[in-house]
Amino acid sequence: MTEQPLRVIEICAGAGGQALGLEQAGFEHELAVELDQNAVNTLRHNRPQWKVVQGDVADLSVWDPADYAPGPGRFPIDLLAGGVPCPPFTIAGKQLGATDERDLFAWAVEQARTMKPRALLLENVRGLSMPRFAGYRQHVLDRLQELGYAAEWRLLQASHFGVAQLRPRFVLVAMEPADFAYFHWPEPAGEAPTVGETLLPLMSINGWRGAEEWAEKANDIAPTIVGGSKKHGGADLGPTRAKRAWADLGVDALGIANHAPNPDDEFLVGPKLTCEMVARLQGWDDNEFKWIFTGKKTSNYRQIGNAFPPPVAKAIGIAIRAALNRTTDRREHDLDTAHDPIYRALRDNGDFMTAAQIIRATKLALEPHELERRIALLSRDFYINICNGKAATAYKLGQFKAFLGQEDHVRHEQFNQHRTKIS
Repeated sequence: MTEQPLRVIEICAGAGGQALGLEQAGFEHELAVELDQNAVNTLRHNRPQWKVVQGDVADLSVWDPADYAPGPGRFPIDLLAGGVPCPPFTIAGKQLGATDERDLFAWAVEQARTMKPRALLLENVRGLSMPRFAGYRQHVLDRLQELGYAAEWRLLQASHFGVAQLRPRFVLVAMEPADFAYFHWPEPAGEAPTVGETLLPLMSINGWRGAEEWAEKANDIAPTIVGGSKKHGGADLGPTRAKRAWADLGVDALGIANHAPNPDDEFLVGPKLTCEMVARLQGWDDNEFKWIFTGKKTSNYRQIGNAFPPPVAKAIGIAIRAALNRTTDRREHDLDTAHDPIYRALRDNGDFMTAAQIIRATKLALEPHELERRIALLSRDFYINICNGKAATAYKLGQFKAFLGQEDHVRHEQFNQHRTKIS
């Protein structure tokens, strides 16, 4: 019996990297929501049959998650997916987390309460996996448990799924416990091709005589491609360290070329990449993952560079589909991972705790200054009430600072103020 396609709603869909991968994994898009008009144009060009809406995903006038909640004659959406903005968590940024107006991760989790999808897939940058965001991650897991979901985080490398690029992505998958028991993270698919192997057909398309020699030098996978944002200038391949890595591969990272090299072209460092070449390094191709990007070069590059590689999305999508259809073996998941024991101790206690009480509750061997540092990190995403008593300082966990959909949240003013620069 043929499995029926599963329905997905994708938020912060970008130009379609995750969308295409999920489609290849057997999901049909009920809706795709994206802020950037250029990316929306690309989605509509490639899939005119999809319902694609443009605007702030948290604006109820753009779309209302309640419209997709289960009810009389309406089955639940199978998957709520999205690549919510990464600047709040990126290592190269300020890591403002919950106080960044672009942060939509916690908001996306809250939509599970309204929509009750069978599964949730959210991905972001590696920075979210760092100690800085341990409390944030713990809150997400605890909140999903309150909503009736089992969930896990996993750091996945794009190069493990045939993508010629070092592109770590931190992925959250959640499902109802009965389905999650059948979820297995996708296994690596083998060694990734090198930059040279991947790009030789495109580098030689205009007859460049140096293509073969160049491909032999480009004998490793690429560093992470950085799409950038509207806040920064034109397209190039990343910060200084990345540019050095590109130079070692024979690639000039100071910009994007309009076309492949001509027959007699010579280069001091090497040729620049075209948008088509960057797309190939992100996992798009001329066969399974064929896609056309609309708009001008800089916009194309940002759409491509900020995308989730389609082969990785496909691999995760297949794993989610298999769990929802229960076509895999059942397994036990360790779902009680403590990302931040200090957060948990303060949350479970619900009252003021001294440093000594926190250390006893967590069984952590921490010096006072280290405990203070950990609480200071926690205070960046949560309000921490501090009581300076005669005997010892005590701490109490306050509200989460993140935008969860509150009408009076500071996020609205900040978002509207910076809207033209958010991408």
